[in-house]
Amino acid sequence: MLTNLYIENIAVIEKSNIDFTAGLNVLTGETGAGKSIVIDSINAVLGKRSSRGIIRSGADAAFVSATFEDVSDLVQKKLAAMGFSAEDGTLILSRELSASGKNTCRINSRPATVAALKELGEYLINIHGQNDNLELMNPALHIVYIDALADIGEKLSSYRRLYRELKAVEEELSSADTDEAERLRKIDLLTFQIAELEDASITVGEYDALSAERDALQNREKIAKELMRARIALDGDDEVDGALRMTDDASASVMTASRWMSSLESAADRLSSALYELQEISRELEGAMDDIDADPGRLEEIEERLDLLYRLRHKYGDSEEEMLAYLDNANKELKSLTDYAFNREQLEKRREQLYHEAYNSAKEISDIRVRVSEDFKTAVEREMAFLLMPNVRLEIAREETQLNSRGIDKLEFLISTNPGEEPKPVSKIASGGELSRMMLAIKTVLSRADFVETLIFDEIDTGISGSAADRVGKKLSQLSADAQILCVTHQAQIAAFADNHLFISKSVHDDRTFTHVASLDDDGRVRELARIVGGEEITDSALNHAKQLLNSAKEK
Repeated sequence: MLTNLYIENIAVIEKSNIDFTAGLNVLTGETGAGKSIVIDSINAVLGKRSSRGIIRSGADAAFVSATFEDVSDLVQKKLAAMGFSAEDGTLILSRELSASGKNTCRINSRPATVAALKELGEYLINIHGQNDNLELMNPALHIVYIDALADIGEKLSSYRRLYRELKAVEEELSSADTDEAERLRKIDLLTFQIAELEDASITVGEYDALSAERDALQNREKIAKELMRARIALDGDDEVDGALRMTDDASASVMTASRWMSSLESAADRLSSALYELQEISRELEGAMDDIDADPGRLEEIEERLDLLYRLRHKYGDSEEEMLAYLDNANKELKSLTDYAFNREQLEKRREQLYHEAYNSAKEISDIRVRVSEDFKTAVEREMAFLLMPNVRLEIAREETQLNSRGIDKLEFLISTNPGEEPKPVSKIASGGELSRMMLAIKTVLSRADFVETLIFDEIDTGISGSAADRVGKKLSQLSADAQILCVTHQAQIAAFADNHLFISKSVHDDRTFTHVASLDDDGRVRELARIVGGEEITDSALNHAKQLLNSAKEK
């Protein structure tokens, strides 16, 4: 239940602290005093879209907070799922709107997002404004009322999962239905590309290895000259001994000396190791020289291979890894295209299966809607009779449609307001006052299945007066026995039923407009009802009439 609303710097309200009670809370006041601003403030703290234009002129930011007490178990569970909690059943939502466009939102003092406020707000308050009457003029929205009463949320969610999967398969089938000539062209192209890559027998690292070998072969004369010099230095020639001979002699001498001087054994071992290492290097140099002279045609082979790899890299990727990945993908795509008939057959079977499942699910939902529609029709007609529309006959026309996001049903409310007249679409029959009462009747019926504990009616009295307004007031009073009601009204007959009457007034100081909200006592209520009935000049007759309205409301 909403117990407090604090507003700061929103439109003409500088500061206002409004307390609400259980039962029926009525808001009245002069035109332009700011009744709609209170509703706008509630919308803002519930995460609804709000513009910077709502900020009071001259202020840097606007702030609104709403306090709820004894929140339901459903709200508690929702809070927990969102990562919040409400100790002792108390919940405080707040939102600050800055002139720069920044929003600062909190849930029980913890930072939150506007989206979080909006998501939570759907579990706290249901607001019915004047524009909601237009929903009755739109047949596409009529099914929403039936679904709300039918409580088919889980079934509808299950159906929509099937429907989304069905649409995905249908889209895949559609994309598979390419032109046959285009499919064959792609098969030819992929076949050629795969053959070209597979014939090349590409291995990772091959290009770099061949490039290094080519560099060696291109410089083989220089390499051979240097290798020859190295071989002479190691092996010697006819004129001088090489490093191998001298190292061998040194090793033998130190080895002999170590017989008498044991500290030389380590040096002898190292010289022996050095000799073995030099011998191994000599053999490697000999092999390198043989490789250079082994195949005179090797350089041409390498150049041809590098040229092939270069052309393939230009077409299929900058590295061997990328070319091999292209080959893998090309094989997969070719298989998909060549398996076209098989794949299409599988998709067709899946589509048929999903359509069957989705249709059965939609049919189950439709059967529930048909049953609920009869209960809805009877209940709304009963409520409208109470609201002084006893001759109204409501019919709910149903037409089966193609599968869509809501199933297979197209529902439309048809009404007859006079005996003997055939029911016709609401948009062609109902007046403004009839729409208001019809919407109240619908809200009354839906409130029995609604989990929201606070309902707000913003000027539900549009187009009605007199005895009809009295019935609307009584109906709101009845509703307030099961849910907290906030009602903005211009009708004294409705305001008379209030459990808590809030008066909204405005004043001007230093060329600035200020709005004030006050809860009226009994005397204040009499004067406010008299003002509504008789205008600004309150007469004894108006006061007496106001007292009669209050007494009459108490008796009812």
